[in-house]
This record gives sequence, structure tokens and C-alpha cells, in this order.
Amino acid sequence: MKKQTFIQGTLILFAAGLLNRILGFIPRITLPRIIGAEGVGLYQLGYPFLLVMLTIITGGVPLAVAKLVAEADSVGNQQRVRNIVRAALWMTSSVAVVLTVTCLLLSSWITTHVLTDSRVYYTFLFMTPNIMIIAVASVLRGYFQGKQNMIPTAASQVTETIVRIVTVIGGAYLLLPYGLEWAAAGAMLGVVVGELSGLLVLVLQWRRHHKKKDNNTDSIVKDIPYTQPMEPERPAWRSLVRIAIPVTGGKLIGSLSYLLESITIARSLAAAGIVTAVATAQYGALQGMIIPILLLPGALTYSLSVSLVPSLSEAYGRKDMVTIHIRMHQAIRLALVSGAPFAVVMYILALPLCSVLYDDISVAPMLQWMAPVAIFIYLQAPLQAALQALDRPGTALMNTFVGAIVKLGLIIQLASMPHLGIQGAVIAINVNIMIVTLLHGWSLIRTFKIKIPWIDFAKVGVAMIIIAGAIQATYQHFPLTNSVFIRLSAACLVGLCLYVALLIMMKLIDRNDITRLPLIGRFLSSRT
Repeated sequence: MKKQTFIQGTLILFAAGLLNRILGFIPRITLPRIIGAEGVGLYQLGYPFLLVMLTIITGGVPLAVAKLVAEADSVGNQQRVRNIVRAALWMTSSVAVVLTVTCLLLSSWITTHVLTDSRVYYTFLFMTPNIMIIAVASVLRGYFQGKQNMIPTAASQVTETIVRIVTVIGGAYLLLPYGLEWAAAGAMLGVVVGELSGLLVLVLQWRRHHKKKDNNTDSIVKDIPYTQPMEPERPAWRSLVRIAIPVTGGKLIGSLSYLLESITIARSLAAAGIVTAVATAQYGALQGMIIPILLLPGALTYSLSVSLVPSLSEAYGRKDMVTIHIRMHQAIRLALVSGAPFAVVMYILALPLCSVLYDDISVAPMLQWMAPVAIFIYLQAPLQAALQALDRPGTALMNTFVGAIVKLGLIIQLASMPHLGIQGAVIAINVNIMIVTLLHGWSLIRTFKIKIPWIDFAKVGVAMIIIAGAIQATYQHFPLTNSVFIRLSAACLVGLCLYVALLIMMKLIDRNDITRLPLIGRFLSSRT
């Protein structure tokens, strides 16, 4: 199994993640046209509860597996690697079975009393198999990431997305004649099929790798007689639990906050005089239409987060602070530089974006309200991953908890105001994003003396102002056509070209950065 460097691994996951998010917009765009914002709301309402279940099972396990496998692999201890993955598989699978059965037995009560719209019942039933599927897949992804081989993870993500495109749209369309709630359930069933296909790819990748190793010296699971004592597994269990529990706690705060957010938004909108069906539609527009646009550049920040964990873990194990500082500077710069133009486009072109994507300009104000804090979203993921990789998961947990408390308090206060409504919830979410990101950054600065590249922030800020003017002028004054799509595309292209030119002029990127890119980098290297 070939390892990739930090930058190579990041780029592999970035390419796969970006492709996934672009392809993932196909069902995101199509679903509102088939089942409307209200149907999207039913489709989305069950996700927060599912996320809580998945966090309990897998919240800290992939990171713990990746970190421990990377550390054991760095010293050639393959027996330790096998013990870690075997323990993680047993732990996640057993808990997944219990939670799946519990959710099925209590599905009627949960959808009636916990969730805010009882029509989500069928969607809830159809999504429960994801608990077991994602539990197993998370361990396998953690193993491959710990080996610093990001190709299996990327391949599984792309496969899952492609399959999900067909099954989500097909499921919603086929079940629509039976009612809106069945159409939303059909879309969720498509998600389950997509997750299953991604797991299948991971299993096939493992089997392929398994066969290449003589005597199973580097396999995930090694056949062990049932009579073998369990004492050798205890060190792996202790290590997994020590890392996974604080990380799971931090993520559980986030997922519980998400669940409470969905419940609180609906109840606050009801207090503002908005009926259930309209509240469900507004929540569906926010979570199913606006948030996915904001998270599109998150493909890179997710890639950075995954690649940072084994890279920083190895460096931290060697007490190599120089490498830690270099990796953090690279991660912050990449997240900042790549996310900035997206934030500008979403703010300046919110109206045409929502028109082209969803044929619904009524949701554009929500996008404009959230676009200014997009940079904080893109910076938050690598900062949190760094805290976890550097044995500070408790700090990340506390930062997340503080942000969650502030967010829920603001939702209750603002969303219940009739003149604000859903915009009050948007303001609360924005404040949460900024608080958590700033706390993560301050924690790294204070604990590890990480130097934040403030000059880079200033340069990117100047570039954002310049391209904002260029994008707006191009869209408003583009000649020859009144087509919204063509004018939108032209404005984005002009903004991108100008932005790249400004990055080069300001020395935010150079030839060394470009040579790391696939294909282009190889071409430039061959010319030197």
C-alpha cells in the first residue's frame, strides 16, 4: 500500500470531495423540483437524529483509528495495527446493532414526540440501516487514512455519490404518487443504497490489499481462533477509548446541537405564528438548499482535516514542532485561499445562483446572510482536526459546547420574533460558526504557539474586494445575452481568472504550489 505525502493526500481527497459535491448537487437541485421545499424539509428532518446516532457510534472512532494506525505503522508494529482495527470493528458494530434495533422499535414515538412533523415516520424507518453501514465504513476509512493512503476513501466517496444520484432521484420520483412523505422516504432509501455501495468499495479495496500481503502481515482482520484470550486486545481498547471518547463527546455536542437546532427552529417559528407545513418548508430550504451551497468548498477543508490527523500525529509523536507549524500554516493558507472566492460569489450572485440551481429566488436572502461567514466554516474543520490530532480533543469539545449553547439561546430568542423568523435562526447559526472557529484558533495559538498568517488574511481580503467588484460588473453588464446562466458563468470565470492572477501577484501561491497539482504539476516538472 503506497503512502501519499500530506499535500498529495489532501489533493486526492479534495478532487474526490469536490467531484462528490458537484455531483451531489444533481439530487439537491432535482429534489426541490420534484417534491418542493416542504418535501425537502421532510427529507432533512430525520438527519439530525440520525447524526446523533452515528456520532455515538463513530464520532471519534475514525480519527482514533487513523491516529493509532499512523503511530503504529510509523514504527512498523503491524500486530498493533491489526489489534486496533479489530477492536474498533467489534466496538462500532455491536453498538450499531443495539441502536438500530432501538430506533426501529421506538420509531413511532420518536417521530411523533421528538421530531417536529410526524410525516417524517417513513423517512426515519428507511434511514435506520445507515447506522450499521456507516459504522463499518468509518473504521475502514480510518484504517486507510492512518496508512496515509487516501485513494480507497476517495474511491468509495465517488462511488457512493454516483449511485446516490440515481437512487435518490429515482426513489423520490417512483414513490411521489403515494404522497409527499413517501417521496421523501424514497429519497432517503436512495441514500442508504449509496452508502452501501461506498462500503462495498472499501471492502473490495481491503480484500485487494489483503491478498497482496504474504501471511496477512498487513491486513485489517486476521483469522484468530475463538479460544485465544482477549488480554492482548486491552491495550488497543484503552487507546481507542482514550482518544475516541473526548472526540465523540465534542462531536456529540455538535450533533445534539444540530438536533436541538432543528427542533428549536420549528418550535420558535411556530411561536412566531408560522404553521407547521411552512416551518418545515423553511427548514428544508435552509438545510437542504442553502447549507449545501455553503459547504461546496468544504471538499478541501474535509480533505485537509483527514490528511492533517496522521501527518500531525506522526510529527507530534516525534515532538517535531517545526513540522507541526509548517503543516498548520499550509492547512490555514489552503483553506483560506480556496474558500474566499466562493464566499464572494455566494454573496454577490446569491439571486442568480438560487434561480439557476433551484428555480427559487425566495431562498436567496438566506444565502446572502450566511455567505460572509463562509470563510469561518472553511477554517473551522482543519483547526478542529489539529486540536484532536495534537491530543487536545477536550479543548475542541469545550469550544463546540460554548458555541452550541450560544446558538440555541439565540435561536429561541430571535427565530420566535415574527419580523425575523427563519432569518433569526440564520443569525444564530452564523454567530455559532464564528465563535467556535475563533475559539479553536485561539486554543492552538495559546497551547502550541501556532502562528496565524495574518498577512495572508489581509492579502486575501484585498483580493476578495477586487474580485467582488469585477464579478458584479461582469454579471450586470455582460453583453449579447440576457441568459442568467451565461451571465452567471461569465461572472464566475472572470472572477476566478482575476483571483488567480491576484494570488500570484501577492505571492500567495507560487510555482511550487502549482507543481503539486496532478497532471499540471507533472507537466511543469517535465519542462524544468
